[in-house]
Amino acid sequence: MLFVAFAVVLGALAHIVSILAMPAFAERNAYARLSERMESNVLTLLPDPSPQEQVLPMMDPAFVSAVCLYDLSEAPLKVRVPATADYTSVSFYTAEGLAFYALSDQAAGKVIELDLMTARQKAALPEDEEITAADRLVIESPALEGIVAVRAFVRERGTRTIVRRQLEAATCTPSN
Repeated sequence: MLFVAFAVVLGALAHIVSILAMPAFAERNAYARLSERMESNVLTLLPDPSPQEQVLPMMDPAFVSAVCLYDLSEAPLKVRVPATADYTSVSFYTAEGLAFYALSDQAAGKVIELDLMTARQKAALPEDEEITAADRLVIESPALEGIVAVRAFVRERGTRTIVRRQLEAATCTPSN
């Protein structure tokens, strides 16, 4: 009986470790797939998902999605996303898929505007009294490369074109 219990526990541990290790060993993760289709530091609207084809797995058809692959090796990134009528969110991921920050229009207001930078770039910011946390939202990225994902909810099918047009005004550009 003790042998069976030991085998079950050992099997469960091996199963858990293999599942947790899969993202680290994946060769075609989201960052790799998206980097084949788009440039860094440019926000790109994704095509609407269909049952036959999706750019990323498990995309929700109730949302319009846009993606920006960021590269902070040269300069920080300024992200600006206008809020849509229902719900808009911006999420940040490392190239390995680790989520490290998210913000919605519920918290940000009519425009989600922030600066994404490394710890070194943040430390190099001038200590200016006029720039306060209320004026400028600064997000520190744990990696030089990653993904900015923008999602906007589409309440009715007829408003999808309007929501897509609103997201076309979103930007993801290096700040100088």
